[in-house]
Amino acid sequence: HTHTHTHTHTHTRHPSIPRSSLSASNKQQTNKMFWACVPQGTIQVIQTWGKFKKFAEPGCHCIVPCCGDEIAGALSTRIQSLEVACETKTKDNVFVTIIVSTQYMVLKDPERMYDAFYKLTDSREQIRSYIFDVVRSTVPRINLDDVFTTKEEIAVEVKSMLEKAMTEFGYSIIQTLVTDIAPDQKVKIAMNEINAAARQRVAAQDRAEAEKIMVVKAAEADAEAKYLQGTGIARQRQAIINGLRESVVNFQAEVSDINSKDVMEMMMMTQYFDTMKEIGTSKNTNTIFVPAGPGAVADAASQIRAGIMQGQAAAPR
Repeated sequence: HTHTHTHTHTHTRHPSIPRSSLSASNKQQTNKMFWACVPQGTIQVIQTWGKFKKFAEPGCHCIVPCCGDEIAGALSTRIQSLEVACETKTKDNVFVTIIVSTQYMVLKDPERMYDAFYKLTDSREQIRSYIFDVVRSTVPRINLDDVFTTKEEIAVEVKSMLEKAMTEFGYSIIQTLVTDIAPDQKVKIAMNEINAAARQRVAAQDRAEAEKIMVVKAAEADAEAKYLQGTGIARQRQAIINGLRESVVNFQAEVSDINSKDVMEMMMMTQYFDTMKEIGTSKNTNTIFVPAGPGAVADAASQIRAGIMQGQAAAPR
């Protein structure tokens, strides 16, 4: 905002003085003075006849144009933000767009402000160029999967380069962030499919492992059941043998002229007929053909006798 305050001194024309001479005298005696109001957060640059004079801090300042004073421009002392989208290629030949956000501000030292105004024409374009240079020299050394995990390292490297370069021009780099990493849409779909396939593979392995555990546990349970069943059968047979032994001993004690072999054959025949009776009374039994002739009992007895004799012959001595 510029306010002009003009002082004009006018002399009464003497009758002997021409009107033209009086006008020239008024122009020479006219002085002009401007008041420049600098807003907060801004520093204006004052020049005199094109040469730097001073920095005008926020407030009201007097400028005398007739003495060559002029406002050359202004510098913002606020923190400024610049977002740069840089497209580059990764080590595995995938094009990706990286968004880098940089916060910077002008250093308030007079020498640094002088450099910021007179050394650099376009600070934003200069920062953008440095970001492009660092990103395109860093990302091509990294695979796409690693770019997502090393974005902080990329941001640190960009900030370090900007601080070295922009300090010379009077700017301070506050922070640099990699805000987004955007591969091509087809690459995103492929990455999602790879991730889904990997998860499905893990799920399949887990299902197979679960089925394996179930099969092993079922086999262990079946083996344990058969072991217990065999133990029960063995005990049952042991009990039958003990009972038969006692029966033979008691039979021989009460009946004379009979040996243990005959008693055993008779007991086996009794066991045989009990077994046939149990099979015949069972609900799930199919038809069983049993010899019905008069010699069937004798044939069964001879077969049992032959089995006993074979067992005695095969027994170790």
